[in-house]
Amino acid sequence: MEPRTNSFTQGALGLIGHTALVALDRVHTGPGRVFGKAEFLQPGGSVKDRAARAIIQGARTDGCLRPGQTVVTMTSGNFGAGLAVVCALLGHPFIATMSTGNSPERAKMMRAFGTEVVLVPQVDGSQGRVTGADISAADVVARQIAKERDAFYVDQFNDKYSVIAHQQGTGPELWEQLDGKIDGFVACVGSGGTFVGTARFLKTQARAIVCAAVEPVGAEALAEKSVTKPDHLLQGTSYGRVPPCWDPTLMDLSISVTDEEAQEWRDRLAKLEGLYVGFSAAANVLAAVKLLKSGRVRPDGSVVTILCDTGLKY
Repeated sequence: MEPRTNSFTQGALGLIGHTALVALDRVHTGPGRVFGKAEFLQPGGSVKDRAARAIIQGARTDGCLRPGQTVVTMTSGNFGAGLAVVCALLGHPFIATMSTGNSPERAKMMRAFGTEVVLVPQVDGSQGRVTGADISAADVVARQIAKERDAFYVDQFNDKYSVIAHQQGTGPELWEQLDGKIDGFVACVGSGGTFVGTARFLKTQARAIVCAAVEPVGAEALAEKSVTKPDHLLQGTSYGRVPPCWDPTLMDLSISVTDEEAQEWRDRLAKLEGLYVGFSAAANVLAAVKLLKSGRVRPDGSVVTILCDTGLKY
């Protein structure tokens, strides 16, 4: 018998990244194939774990974040959960401000990691439907707390490491997992880090890869349409504004998804694929199918997307 070798990771930080890629052949039987990157399997339960780790480690390396210093951010929940994991492991007290319209399950998860969660009343949204104005209100409170407590304020919308995390991680992983056989990439856009970083890498490998941003119907700011429905179901995405890191040269088209379609495909993914994911993940998968049917990629091509978070956060 050959000797056994140990295979383990030194703590939960090692569980971030290198997620599995799943062929979604039951919800889309062809032509073409849709692949979903299982980001919900990370310790914080979402794709935002990547940015959280990169931002905190980058700030520590750059000398912007002192050992033991408190970290503060505004979040819709996923980024906060990722930061909660990272801060707990690296010894930073963490405070998250979040709109009351975001899922209470997200606040519960952050508190479990030891986070101080400050809930901020909504401005013009409703429960489960958070607007850009709601996000701005929570951001104001976060900045005030950071100033009062001499804390390090994390601005994921403007932090370079949010994009770098995906340009150096998600993109290369997708390329390797499919041996470069990628015809299209689609992803919802919130802060923009996932889409910009991943698309930037993929475009350097093959400029012909079609990269599509996924937007809720009525909140298609990237498509330069008037925002008529800022209070959609896709929490953490499409705040009715173009994110600061946005690079329009990376977006080949915008694909819109209704709330009803996101709900339907969330159910389909659970019942047909055994994947219980959130609304943005469901929107991504439907958008991938729409891209395959659009004529913009080969009918028998491969489109990759992001399964952003777990359905347990809703």
